[in-house]
Amino acid sequence: MVEKAYKFRFYPTPEQENLLRRTLGCVRLIYNKALAARTQAWYEKQERVGYKQTSVMLTNWKKQEDLDFLTEVSSVPLQQGLRHLQTAFTNFFSGRAKYPNFKKKRNGGSAEFTKSAFKWKDGQVSDR
Repeated sequence: MVEKAYKFRFYPTPEQENLLRRTLGCVRLIYNKALAARTQAWYEKQERVGYKQTSVMLTNWKKQEDLDFLTEVSSVPLQQGLRHLQTAFTNFFSGRAKYPNFKKKRNGGSAEFTKSAFKWKDGQVSDR
């Protein structure tokens, strides 16, 4: 099986730029909230929290009134952020990396969309 990756440069419209900025902000927020929850669980109860538990937390956070804006962006990059955090902890516990850091706004941020987040129809790429 051959995996392919594509890189494109695009110039978003103001609406698209707004959505991208909100997506990056939401990914950063979820990553930081999950990191804080995992750190707190360890220091208070010596409990390890994994990806599945943080995914359940994400679902609950989306239901909170003060975080309802999380439903306005694609869920794919939010889940990918949790997967990246899980990888960071896996690397930490195996001694390959330092303890994960909180993400900062000034670093620009990133959001990863998987193949399942898009569809190709009539020569146009759109989200699902």
